[in-house]
Amino acid sequence: MLCDVFRSRALIAATLLLGSSLSWANSQNSKEAQSQKLAEDPTKVVTQIGLGYADELKVSGSLSLDSVKKINASINHDASEWRLGGSWLFELGIVNFSFRKKEFDSGNDQTSYSVGTFIPLSAFGIEPYGWQIFPMAGITYNEGNVVCEVRSNECGTVDPFSSDFVTLETTNTAGYIGAFSIKPLSDRWNLLAFAIGSAGTDSYSGYFVGAGVGYSFTQQQSVSTYAYTQDNTYGTDSQLGLAYRYQFE
Repeated sequence: MLCDVFRSRALIAATLLLGSSLSWANSQNSKEAQSQKLAEDPTKVVTQIGLGYADELKVSGSLSLDSVKKINASINHDASEWRLGGSWLFELGIVNFSFRKKEFDSGNDQTSYSVGTFIPLSAFGIEPYGWQIFPMAGITYNEGNVVCEVRSNECGTVDPFSSDFVTLETTNTAGYIGAFSIKPLSDRWNLLAFAIGSAGTDSYSGYFVGAGVGYSFTQQQSVSTYAYTQDNTYGTDSQLGLAYRYQFE
């Protein structure tokens, strides 16, 4: 079954890649063009490493394979949460795929396999009040474990005398849509905002919203602080964090 899932995800990814663009835009994908993008730009293809803290330490980074492809990864201090993915830049937007695991304080966990895209509205000359807006959309296959209280009548058919709580394995497929936005305040300061909503099979739903501020010390070094909250079928999480990035030339 898992092989079928990967096969279907690969076919969808291939379709999105082909549909995104028919030709490269060398002027947009050049090293010079990439260096001019803001540090937080989700279509930026660079090699960088970062450190973040939001209740715990996390290491992240990306490896640029060429001017249009990169690999992304992140992991927390005990490897209980991680992400591995990649991006492929096209003439209009960038296609991303990722595999990630998330744990919630409730004891639930969620492993996601996603493919989606960002498209900058600035490519169409749309920058309302100076905001650079990147609409996003994609699909996600989720699998995980949900801790359920037997007496809550939400556990389905289980032995009511086995224990007070049971852990249920769940799977679903969902679509998501949202946007990531950047508002340059100066050559160094940027405002950040993002919002994502999702819905899928087996009554899956969720949202992820947040905002932050970014500051660039130099073209290679930047820092950002952010606050976000997320809520989906697997659990809820709200955090305030700080992240530092170093971009290699």
